[in-house]
Amino acid sequence: MKNDKTAVLLMNVGSPNEPKIGSVWRYLTEFLNDKRVIDLPFLLRKFLVNCIIIPFRVRNSTKLYQMLWTEKGSPLIFYSFEMKEKLQAKLGDNYEVFVAMRYQNPDFRKVIGNIKQRGFKKLVLFPLYPQHAMSTTETTVFAIEKELKQQKATIDLKVVGQFYDNPQFIKAFAEQGRKYDLSKFDYVVFSYHGLPNRHLEKAHPNIDPETCSCEVSVPSYGKQCYRASCYATTRLLAKELGLEAGQYSVAFQSRLDKNWMEPFTDKVLIEKLKEGKKRILVFAPAFVTDCLETIIEIGDEYREIFLEQGGMDLQLVESLNAEDSWIEAMDGLIKHVAF
Repeated sequence: MKNDKTAVLLMNVGSPNEPKIGSVWRYLTEFLNDKRVIDLPFLLRKFLVNCIIIPFRVRNSTKLYQMLWTEKGSPLIFYSFEMKEKLQAKLGDNYEVFVAMRYQNPDFRKVIGNIKQRGFKKLVLFPLYPQHAMSTTETTVFAIEKELKQQKATIDLKVVGQFYDNPQFIKAFAEQGRKYDLSKFDYVVFSYHGLPNRHLEKAHPNIDPETCSCEVSVPSYGKQCYRASCYATTRLLAKELGLEAGQYSVAFQSRLDKNWMEPFTDKVLIEKLKEGKKRILVFAPAFVTDCLETIIEIGDEYREIFLEQGGMDLQLVESLNAEDSWIEAMDGLIKHVAF
């Protein structure tokens, strides 16, 4: 049976099924054993992940997920389904929207099987990461391409690429920020998920990170430079919000060790506090859906540290989730690449 509709698959990183040690262990095992997430030699990666990282981190990670969880479950999951429903109504009858996660559930393998069984011949994959990175966009696209081959699914695939510079995306995030009175804040920090420095070096082996001018412009050696994309996102948002140089800066969060992208968000916040910036507004434009890294890491942990050190207010700008302006942007991005 041939289905003339275009299937649209929204994919994000994923979440444990429940905030319990066993579930979190399974999630971390699948996530951290991905060679595009921890890009070390096979045996070293297996030992490091399964014998050191997970056993030592799983209990603390479980506590964080317990703090994150709501009556509706994981925000990343339920916001994704709210997004799906609103996007379906926007796209209309010529499209059918699906949701899957790269790790755990909804299982992308089962979703691809469903798309194949129902006779879809056209698929638009939408990795929900504004800035391209090996550990997010690349692993998502690779997984779907591999699964289509394994299931021998004769489906034409198109992919929505990085969209950090899409005007509607920028306006949607700026709208979220304008829900707060910017004049009441002393400073703005744009915080992005960090990467190991070796990921940047692997993507651009001939570039010296000490002399890289990514903060100035997206350089010619690759439009998919993650660092450059983050700085470019910041410049576009700053312009949209009317911020001037000296009113904001870029930082990177969620590091596992010192050999990750700098400057580190938590350190930048304290540095700015010491400069007298006691009220700081934080954007997290690498995340289109609120999750552990936004709600807990920035909204709870960084805020607590900031206030303990003498700050007066640290406010997280909520992510796009299922906001109408974001659905409008998604609609345009999908139809731009659609068949």
